[in-house]
Amino acid sequence: EVESDILRRVRALLRELDGHHPSCHSDRGMLRWTLHKKIDQNPSTSCVLVRILVKELERAERGDLWHYIIPLLHTLMYTLIQAPCIPDELCARVYDFCKRLLTLPKPFCTIGLDYASRLQVERTAPGTLYQRMVISEQSLPSAPFPYQEKIFIFADPELLPEAICNVLVTDTEAAQVSQSPQGCMSCVVTHALQAALGDTCDTHGLRARLQALPPGEVEHWFQQVVAAVEGAGSEGGWDRGQHTARLERIYHGLLGSSPAGNAPQEGLQGTPLPNPSISFHLWTEDEQLWKELVLFLRPLSQSCEPDCLGQDLDALEMQDMVADCGCCGQSRFSVLSTDSGIERDLPAQDEPCPADPERSRLHRKGGIKKKLSPLESVALLQAGSNVPGGKPPGKLPRRAGMSPEPSLQRLHTARVVLLGDDRILGRLAQAFHSLRKREARRVFLTARLNLQLYHIPVLPDQADPEELCEVAGYLGRADPWYESNINTLCHMIPKLANMPSSPSRALVTDLFLTDVIAYYARMGTQPVCFQVHSVKVLFQDPAQDPAEDVFLTELLTQVQDSPSHRELSTTKKKSALDGPGIDLTVTYRKVVLSDRQKELALSLRSSGLLMKAIPAEEAEDLGCLSVTITEIIRINNLAGRSFSAVAHRFKTRNIKIRSPEQRPFTVRLDKDSRRTYRDVIGLEVSPCLEPSYCLQKTRTMKFSPHETEDVGLVKYLPKSLLLPINTFAGVMQ
Repeated sequence: EVESDILRRVRALLRELDGHHPSCHSDRGMLRWTLHKKIDQNPSTSCVLVRILVKELERAERGDLWHYIIPLLHTLMYTLIQAPCIPDELCARVYDFCKRLLTLPKPFCTIGLDYASRLQVERTAPGTLYQRMVISEQSLPSAPFPYQEKIFIFADPELLPEAICNVLVTDTEAAQVSQSPQGCMSCVVTHALQAALGDTCDTHGLRARLQALPPGEVEHWFQQVVAAVEGAGSEGGWDRGQHTARLERIYHGLLGSSPAGNAPQEGLQGTPLPNPSISFHLWTEDEQLWKELVLFLRPLSQSCEPDCLGQDLDALEMQDMVADCGCCGQSRFSVLSTDSGIERDLPAQDEPCPADPERSRLHRKGGIKKKLSPLESVALLQAGSNVPGGKPPGKLPRRAGMSPEPSLQRLHTARVVLLGDDRILGRLAQAFHSLRKREARRVFLTARLNLQLYHIPVLPDQADPEELCEVAGYLGRADPWYESNINTLCHMIPKLANMPSSPSRALVTDLFLTDVIAYYARMGTQPVCFQVHSVKVLFQDPAQDPAEDVFLTELLTQVQDSPSHRELSTTKKKSALDGPGIDLTVTYRKVVLSDRQKELALSLRSSGLLMKAIPAEEAEDLGCLSVTITEIIRINNLAGRSFSAVAHRFKTRNIKIRSPEQRPFTVRLDKDSRRTYRDVIGLEVSPCLEPSYCLQKTRTMKFSPHETEDVGLVKYLPKSLLLPINTFAGVMQ
């Protein structure tokens, strides 16, 4: 009965992937969540679910139903991580299946390799995946596994109603209140012991014992378990039998004289997975994202006052300004050194006493300062431009005796979730470009921080998702599991926010929203990379400097109303003769199938222009702009003069627009009225370049001014600035 119910739920998930949505519209997007919640309520059925999912994976493989593979695999791994105990023969079947995915194209081989590596560790030391997830998400102290993760949720208060922001603040805070470091450590200890000992583990007695211990002793046993599990998974560690024996000794030491095997026959009890560390932020400042990431890397002490925070960030900004001056070639203050570097020129000092060995070692050695080798230099540059989806860095030849590349270990992972529509993603593109410019001048974050970006579409009532959620629509077409689990939240979150306050509402929102965000952040590891485009805006006033900006989704130009009466009367006369709109000259490089670029130019009278960066089909190139220009054509006939509008459509990567009459028009970026430029007479649009590439290219040009192609270290850097947004599968092929 239990097995047939679980099988029915799994088949319902697969039907939803085929486009057959549940008869009850409110169930759409909740099938995966209800399935995992059912297993949480009865953990002993987790083996049943894993066995069913393995059979469905093998059936999908035989039937070439490839769009089932990744959703089923994510569901299986999420169940396996939380399961109290899984037989090794079942893990071996999953491991063999993941190895077979390595012969397939991306993303199947990428996900298969990741999960096969994890399963190999899990089979040697059961409970490793659960333990590592909790340690990193809760930032628990652990020398063998010193990784930390945090989820940052950003929402724009000017784009979302206050009710939605309030319910998200309430839910994220409520998810953290019921958790403590000692409670999370107890979960790790309990799950690791149960995963190793299975039915012989007295889970109820173990929990009671851990609750009775003071925090210091809980941490002691936690460190013992972590060392045992991580030691078994490391190279040259124990096999599974030795791992079980060591954890059994820890189990006896923790419970005292109670021997293994006397556990009450109450079935397997699961250990719930704690909610990850989540913070919610209303995005009110341009530099807010950068500041939060810096504070995650360099947390201030509890005793630090708010003024210290400002001083700390101001110091970092001052260092950026100094580095910026150095990049621009401006003069900086220097300090005169009186040290010749020769040991005999040092001032005479007393002989160091033998009791001070530290001082006795402070002798200057003969030698010179070693310059960074090209291999080390390019490693640092690539660390500063580490964006997935860029062109793969080339391999420099290794000479005999050279040291390997310096490893820049990233112990922190920031998972930034953007809630809203395409307008907040436009702000993200701006912030991401600003962050990359900072990192090009002085590498700080990217060498230490793994930045992962996520997007959950949320729209206020009566808004059109096709108009304001083009990015989410593209991600849903590219990844069916994203469409099923994330795009369904677009209208669900506003409905939950508008529900009247009641215990049932608190239960639904607390469980559902927090769980879905955590599931997306944990399992969504495959990025879809969107090209960021740069735009240079030229103004009617010659004294006004051109503005430079970036956009992600679209650029819209419209004819601007003339402010002065003189210009207004001239415009009316012109419109009566030539029709509405303004004269424009357009120069662009047309993209053709052969990937050759043709320079084209045209002059026309237009009422507006629209550039779309998000393609309507996932098979189209994400690096191209789809341009639509509305041309006004005058028609003379017997009835008099009339005008018609004709749309010109073409694809390009680079385009320049000028108003020969100096007639102004407006430019709006990423559908955001706050990002509107007025009194514009020209603009230039091109793919935005990676700032580290630009910086290194400038340095190279100083020494090779006549070189047109990329030479030296430049050719090993990604050229275009790509914005990676994570989904469950990336782009399915």
